[in-house]
Amino acid sequence: MAGKLDLDPAVVARARALAARAGQPVVDLARSHTTVSVERAVLRLAGVTGADPDGIPWVNRLVDAVRADVGLGHGVAVPVFHAMETSGVEDVTVLAQKAAAGSVRFTMPASSRKARQRAKRATAAGLRTIDRRRAERDRLIKRFGDPKQRPWIYLIVATGDIYEDIPQAQAAARAGADVIAVIRSTGQSLLDYVPEGATREGFAGTYATQENFRLMRAALDETSKEVGRYVRLTNYASGLCMPEIATLAGLQRLDMMLNDSMYGILFRDINPIRTFVDQRFSRQIHARAGIIINTGEDNYLTTADAVDAAHTVTVSQLLNEYFAHEAGLQDWQLGLGHAFEINPDLPDSFRMELAHALLARELFPDAPLKWMPPTKHMTGDVFRGNLLDGFFNLAGALTGQSILLVGMMTEAVVTPWLSDRDIALQNVRYVLNGAGNLHEDFTPGPFIRGRANQVLGEAIDLLERIVDDGMLNAIADGTFGIMKRPADRGKGLDGVAEQDEDYYNPVSEGLE
Repeated sequence: MAGKLDLDPAVVARARALAARAGQPVVDLARSHTTVSVERAVLRLAGVTGADPDGIPWVNRLVDAVRADVGLGHGVAVPVFHAMETSGVEDVTVLAQKAAAGSVRFTMPASSRKARQRAKRATAAGLRTIDRRRAERDRLIKRFGDPKQRPWIYLIVATGDIYEDIPQAQAAARAGADVIAVIRSTGQSLLDYVPEGATREGFAGTYATQENFRLMRAALDETSKEVGRYVRLTNYASGLCMPEIATLAGLQRLDMMLNDSMYGILFRDINPIRTFVDQRFSRQIHARAGIIINTGEDNYLTTADAVDAAHTVTVSQLLNEYFAHEAGLQDWQLGLGHAFEINPDLPDSFRMELAHALLARELFPDAPLKWMPPTKHMTGDVFRGNLLDGFFNLAGALTGQSILLVGMMTEAVVTPWLSDRDIALQNVRYVLNGAGNLHEDFTPGPFIRGRANQVLGEAIDLLERIVDDGMLNAIADGTFGIMKRPADRGKGLDGVAEQDEDYYNPVSEGLE
């Protein structure tokens, strides 16, 4: 789609340079701190599994014990593997159980060489499993084939019961869905532990657990073979356990993960520093696992006006791109988010939607953009909603979007039934099949080009202010989604620690 908006390459380059300047202090902060969830992810890769009788994962109990004895600033790897060496315990999960019972204490050794070697060997085995899962995906895509058309059709299931989600997901794949997203149970992002095992009692979604990941991935592999194309699986690497969920996704071969730089800060009031530290580690895992991330810029437009705040979406996309590249993700893994959320009663609303969508497409030509359907202005009138979703689908076809989330005519009314999804998929198929490669014939006029260049200019102005004021201050001031989130407040701040000089993380070392 390059060139249709007459974007000045020098202006685009300036926007990216400003995003890098705005983001670098945040990266420096992330590189010099750790969190309880980062350290738990390290131990999960080293082999800690299971939970105590109260459902608290052993990895939580182990990190808590290390933290109580020596703090988090050294990292948990050295004290844990030094304790294994001195106690004679050979299984790291058994060590966690003994630590929870108070029969093992943790110290920092005078020489950490042996403990580092043991930690590196143990976590390397976990990283090799992620590598095998990535190679397995490549083989299955080669065997089953990829969807023939773009955009990929992305559809959500969310019953709360993994055993109900599975047949719904399989039915959706048979009806044409290319990506299945298992939406996460309400409030899980605020749990500072990952539940264990298969779950059947989620609220407006299903808990993200390693076993739920395994069950759904196996079911979709069966359906991939049946329908003759590889069906991708998505979940959510966000919240207080972002690094752990990213790790479990890599171990169970998920294909996409929602992973936005600011969503948890803005919409869950999670501490900004905790979020940025966790985010960097989780994106390094995603890079290693070959997972496509989906960012959450669409959420800004559910609280802020989609016209007035359009430039904040562009700024966030540029920042997400910078953070992702710095963590090792490639362009093909950047499912940057944007949305069809302008009030449809506004004159020229569709033309402005085209301008915003085409701007994202041209700014990030090699990224698999994730195009989100209308939600804010869905009224409960299912006939109007189905028509509005049709306009959304047409905008996606006209502007060459990559991942198209299926809009539901029952948005804001009920959790969709299978019949709702079938009607919604019919809408998508009709528009995409009818439009074909219409984007090749679509040439925007002066209104669309002017609007896109206006938004880009406003984005540059905002980035200049963020460079001057600092990104953490910009977040505190309510720049994104009109949510004010100070850096010294929010959930999870007590789980952040500054790295000591002798900090050691064998996983980060292996991922850098």
